[in-house]
Amino acid sequence: MARPALTPPADSYLQRVLRARVYEVAKQTPLEWARKLSRRLDNKVLLKREDQQPVFSFKLRGAYNKMAQLNPEQLARGVICASAGNHAQGVALAARKLGCKARIVMPVTTPRVKSEAVSALGGEVVLHGDSYSDAYQEAVRLQAQEDWVFVHPFDDPDVIAGQGTVGLEILQQHQGPLDAVFVAVGGGGLIAGVASVVKAIRPETRVIGVQMTDSDAMLRSVRAGRRVVLDDVGLFSDGTAVKQVGAETLRVAKSLVDDWICVDTDAVCAAIKDIFEDTRSIVEPAGAMGVAAIKHHVASTGCKGQTFAAITCGANMNFDRLRFVAERAEVGEQREALFAVTIPEERGSFKRFCGLIGKRSVTEFNYRMADPTRAHIFVGVSLSRPDDAERLLHTFRKHGFDALDLTHDELAKQHLRHLVGGHSPLAQDERLVRCEFPERPGALMRFLDAMHPSWNISLFHYRNQGADYGKVLVGVQVPTRERTAFRRFLDGLGYPYRDESDNPAYQLFLR
Repeated sequence: MARPALTPPADSYLQRVLRARVYEVAKQTPLEWARKLSRRLDNKVLLKREDQQPVFSFKLRGAYNKMAQLNPEQLARGVICASAGNHAQGVALAARKLGCKARIVMPVTTPRVKSEAVSALGGEVVLHGDSYSDAYQEAVRLQAQEDWVFVHPFDDPDVIAGQGTVGLEILQQHQGPLDAVFVAVGGGGLIAGVASVVKAIRPETRVIGVQMTDSDAMLRSVRAGRRVVLDDVGLFSDGTAVKQVGAETLRVAKSLVDDWICVDTDAVCAAIKDIFEDTRSIVEPAGAMGVAAIKHHVASTGCKGQTFAAITCGANMNFDRLRFVAERAEVGEQREALFAVTIPEERGSFKRFCGLIGKRSVTEFNYRMADPTRAHIFVGVSLSRPDDAERLLHTFRKHGFDALDLTHDELAKQHLRHLVGGHSPLAQDERLVRCEFPERPGALMRFLDAMHPSWNISLFHYRNQGADYGKVLVGVQVPTRERTAFRRFLDGLGYPYRDESDNPAYQLFLR
């Protein structure tokens, strides 16, 4: 059977952790002071850098400790496991070290960087299901069919003990006051191991479990007093996307974990950026959950001068996900607000609206003339403080512009921002120009001030890409007889530009 034999009470885990065999493949990772984030939060933040393990995740510890306990006959049969990625790499590397075969069942949603890493380590990858729980059921079926040894990713005493060495290292590396340790939770192996060590050695240190708002099986199970099965889990943090936690991990967590915090996608994206700014390393979503929870805790309690540790538990991030992370980080940090604003379709209204934004940096601008009487604008604005969004919304409405705050609207953030536009039968004599604005306040107003008052903007799109200039697409209605004057206007601005009026894609989708 796949289900392991469970162990004595959690306080016996300290001895198991002290005897754990992890350093034959794993390394003691640094506990680093996040100086920049600590200054911002007015609390000391320490990062336990498990993203620096050979497989870029703490999972190697538990997998190897479990497999190192197997006898030669068991190793000869081979091992099988289910994993969303990080445990799989740990099992594959451990199998290579111990000279046995390894088959890993992974969800089809697993980031390619993880499945390819497993194959590179010699593991046989089987893709099945949409979540860890789906993959687990398939692995149990295959294990019973072929009699391989099952290596559970979290609900196993030897795996829990291996993960507990992370907590032991934290206490060895920081022997001063430690107010709390924040631990990302999926199935619960890491928090069960860490909590067992921390509470046995320094019971005054709080252990805080962190879950995604859309993958909170452990928190629901703790509250219910039994293992709860989620119907669905969010996949942004694939490393913690577990529908059902372990029986043993729930038992330990329920008795030892002090508190729980749930964080959302935007908060985790902001935390990924925070970690990058302090370490120049990019962690995966699960690896940033602890930092997101620290920020939430500080904001909700107002605490100062305390010391917190967060485990950056993994760094297996697909490169192509970084675009999404960068877009959502500013919202998660409350540095950007998104608005839908309706303005009258008349000359000067667009400029008047831009004047209300003032010296705030615009992060995104989407506008396409489509109605004879009014226009809808999707705009992102940088915030200097969290309440700036509410004040700006009031300013828009005070000056007669209908406005909605879309900052926390998932439909708007994921889809609508990319769909503003289309054909416009009203855009007669339109010239389409692609240009670069210097990334500084006033660049757009300089463009509008220099433009002839009889020309009308019929399309505008801009998105801040983090460079020192912004790429802008603008449509301007210019009578044919004034085309030469329009070119002189563009040349006089000194902004690099290209006339795209004859671009076939523009003719097909926007004209």
